[in-house]
Amino acid sequence: MVDADGGKVDEVLLTWFPGPCSFTGEDVIELGCHGGVIVTRQVLEAILCAGAESAEPGEFSRRAFFNGRIDLTQAEAIMDLISAKTELAARAAQGQLEGTLGREIEGIREDLISATAQLEAYIDFPEEDITPDTASQLFERIDKIQGKITGLLSTADQGKILREGLKTVIAGAPNAGKSSLLNLLLGFERAIVNDQAGTTRDTIEEVINLSGIPIRLIDTAGIREGEGEIEKEGIRRSRHELELAELVLLVIDSHDSADKLKGIEFDESTRVIRILNKSDLSRHPDWDGTEGIKVSCVDPSAGEELRELLYREVALDRAIRTTSLTAINSRHQHCLKKAGEAVKKSRACLDAGQSPEFVAMDLRSALEAVGEVVGKTDVEEILGEIFSTFCIGK
Repeated sequence: MVDADGGKVDEVLLTWFPGPCSFTGEDVIELGCHGGVIVTRQVLEAILCAGAESAEPGEFSRRAFFNGRIDLTQAEAIMDLISAKTELAARAAQGQLEGTLGREIEGIREDLISATAQLEAYIDFPEEDITPDTASQLFERIDKIQGKITGLLSTADQGKILREGLKTVIAGAPNAGKSSLLNLLLGFERAIVNDQAGTTRDTIEEVINLSGIPIRLIDTAGIREGEGEIEKEGIRRSRHELELAELVLLVIDSHDSADKLKGIEFDESTRVIRILNKSDLSRHPDWDGTEGIKVSCVDPSAGEELRELLYREVALDRAIRTTSLTAINSRHQHCLKKAGEAVKKSRACLDAGQSPEFVAMDLRSALEAVGEVVGKTDVEEILGEIFSTFCIGK
């Protein structure tokens, strides 16, 4: 390769990927050059000077989508794969990239198209003597569709955890061992540990991998009546993190009384796991019969056992399935909720004996919402199904 002045830049390898078999579906040329910041920059400058334009963020995936090579769920899976925090998250993204979610969505779309086509054919072409589904058959179709939508919606929590990690707040009174617990779970000294109360003044966040489940651990300041402005601000931030927590690890100094936990509040719906720390010391009577994980954070060997216990708690509570990794994201969830509501409404109309036009209208709404998941909202497919299936207009 030479630059605009004819000077040699580098020896490169050119690979040609002819469309429509390339990733984008278009003709693609790939240049391989020697590594290094300077050489790479010079090669790029030479290409741009020759008339090439820089790709926008996501442009290759966008071209692949518009050329029909991938659907929207597969395009989203590319970024999920790049940003995966654990092997389990990467496997889920890889499965979506291979089309597992897209195929499930397509199955729902096909069911909706079939049901809507049958119903609208009966409405629009009565002279063709088309026999509509009986009420029981249509109920069965709609219930089947609703079941599939509900099944996918149930994976939203798993998807959020695999993509973002489970927000887990380590909370407790000062000197309960919160920072020690963080260090124990991480396996290295991340937070400062000191006998002086109020050592932790700000939140510290780290991610750990619990057998494939990413956990966002947030160490917080001990909650008490703060003695200074800085500590008070740390406590305010601790309370804020508790409000947003998906899981709380409540660290309890089992040597102290329960009075130390006064002022620590969280939402009733928040999952709380009690960590009975300092189990190597005598236990205060207040904690007799209290359910929780007994641990001594000064014992390095306790880390692995604690991680295994937490994994079982999280996997069971959040219904994380390592065998089936289909998991929708928030956009998919929004679309499928709209579709589910429309399907539910269509069933209610049918149950009330309303005109089939109303039922068909709701099924069309559901079809459009489901199509948004994969980027297909062309209702002309219904007409195609009508004419191909029922041979109308011959």
